[in-house]
Amino acid sequence: MTFEEACSYIDETPKFTKKHSLDHTRECLRRLGNPEKAFSVIHVAGTNGKGSVCAFLDSVLRTAGYRTGLFTSPHLVDIRERFMVAGEMISEEEFLAAFEKVLELSLEMEKEGEGHPTYFEMLFLMGMLIFKDKGAEIVVLETGLGGRLDATTAVPNPLVCVITSVSLDHVQYLGNTVEQIAAEKAGIIVPGVPVVYDANDPKAAEVISNIASRAGSRSVPVKVSDTIVKKKSRAGIDFSLNNDYYDKNTLFHIPFIADYQVMNAALAVRTLEVMTGCGQISVSREDVIGGIANTSWPGRMETVLPGVILDGAHNEDGIRKFAETAEYFTGDFSISLLFGAVNDKDYPDMIGLIAGKIRPESVVTTQIGGAREVPAAELAEVFRKKGCTVVTAEPDPKKAFRLALQKKPEDGLLFCVGSLYLVGIIKGIIHS
Repeated sequence: MTFEEACSYIDETPKFTKKHSLDHTRECLRRLGNPEKAFSVIHVAGTNGKGSVCAFLDSVLRTAGYRTGLFTSPHLVDIRERFMVAGEMISEEEFLAAFEKVLELSLEMEKEGEGHPTYFEMLFLMGMLIFKDKGAEIVVLETGLGGRLDATTAVPNPLVCVITSVSLDHVQYLGNTVEQIAAEKAGIIVPGVPVVYDANDPKAAEVISNIASRAGSRSVPVKVSDTIVKKKSRAGIDFSLNNDYYDKNTLFHIPFIADYQVMNAALAVRTLEVMTGCGQISVSREDVIGGIANTSWPGRMETVLPGVILDGAHNEDGIRKFAETAEYFTGDFSISLLFGAVNDKDYPDMIGLIAGKIRPESVVTTQIGGAREVPAAELAEVFRKKGCTVVTAEPDPKKAFRLALQKKPEDGLLFCVGSLYLVGIIKGIIHS
């Protein structure tokens, strides 16, 4: 089987299988020889920011000399982005070797009536094999949709659990309130294992704190008020932390322009602090500062061309944070927008947040997501109703990107936002 055929097979799995229990995933791991026992794990859940927190953690650990594995989703251009080892993508041959082992297992489980693993479960199992075979020491493991029933939770005894910001998203699966969703995310908590969590939402924080307390796990809340922003520019943000471990003179730099990345970096820094304090890792202050500063996380307020910024914000909370960041630059730059969204998101409210905060001078809408796509014309009409006057609908995302580039003033900023699908398409255009 070729790499392309393997990718096609994985892509087809949602059509013939469904999510399974954690016992099913544990049995799959057992039959694969329990590869997850070959390395230590940092387990990260949350609604927004978990990928960024994973990237910060991975960068610092690599700076400190650890051989890391990084398991994240979704990918933007190449499915192998989900399995980074020591900061690098695996080869197509290594991908295929893991796939063939998981495929053999999957067909065996299906034949026995146990059920074929899902898309995400297959990738998770492949990841565990890849990280073992590549000699990873510490794996930073991002959950998929939830936490409590997520396939990644089949990995026992992580070094630490991290829960990023919690907000309403995937309500059809996780619950209709922040409290219910927080409880699902907090399902990754393991008795006696420290929990570092975003405590900015008091309702979510209370749920997480209570679950940690019942599990006998030390809980470490992190809030925006724990950070002090010193400087913001197009090159990034300088900030310090207000706690006993790092004094206010210790300056951290993040290479991102989004305010919310300060909070994500703070979560990572506090997590590393907890792990160092427990004697789980040996990471110096210089390692932390250098690793945070050199973090790369594609598609999250990422400058890909001069004045062109991609952001994967794809729900109301993410769009609110995006709009707050973009608003900061409205006084100095002309702002234009390329926008696409899928139909299981509250895109009218997302557009309302953008229009109310930054009033882009021009907007190009497009459509992405296959069966979940929202017509470009429908998105354009919502922008017009929200007060934007220069709006163009272009269904083809490649043509839409080129059109948005043409409309961007030479000294202006073009933000491409609304979906990670859109970000992936644009990165593919640029790479090609």
